[in-house]
Amino acid sequence: MSSPNKYIFWGSAGHAKVLRDTLNVKDSQVIALFDNDKNKTSALKDVPIYYGWAGFRKWRQEYPLEDVSAAVAIGGTSGYDRVEIGLRFLDTGITTPTIVHDTASVSLSANINQGCHILAQTVISSDVILGEFTIVNNCGSVDHECTLGKGVHIAPGAVLCGCVTVGDYTMIGAGSVILPRLNIGEGAVVGAGSVVTRDVPDYTIVAGNPAKIIVRKK
Repeated sequence: MSSPNKYIFWGSAGHAKVLRDTLNVKDSQVIALFDNDKNKTSALKDVPIYYGWAGFRKWRQEYPLEDVSAAVAIGGTSGYDRVEIGLRFLDTGITTPTIVHDTASVSLSANINQGCHILAQTVISSDVILGEFTIVNNCGSVDHECTLGKGVHIAPGAVLCGCVTVGDYTMIGAGSVILPRLNIGEGAVVGAGSVVTRDVPDYTIVAGNPAKIIVRKK
């Protein structure tokens, strides 16, 4: 029997727990957590936590493993940070593979870039493109020919109908619905439970049914 794949996570909160549950199905082992917040304790009680990139360098000196992979376990509206941390892992020579739950349905024609997390009961349909370090959370549905940028987070139960485009670093809230052929701009936030019936500009927060602009972030 082969030894488990070894992973390190950046981020010590709920998403780390969800990712480990996903990896446990695949006989993988999380051996270290990292976080910038020194007030946090380990989200995984049996896994040590280190703080910041100084902590990462210390860990790397103690455990110079060549067969370790990394996952950025930061969800929500922190898409920019997720991408930056993922790229920094790559610069150190540590891979950031896409993680797919065994219960997810992913079309063979979908184009899934590195570092994505496709969680339990999700559906990724035909000719979908997921940018690097994008999360599709539990029970999310991304219909045919949607294109998602990098660092996007599709929260649990959200539905993207066909041919939707989502810009980099955007958050689609839990249980929201995006109607077909719409463009959701870069850095936007769609509030939980919203129904989006028209394009959403860059760096805006929308909510409601139908969704309306609540805040312009820039």
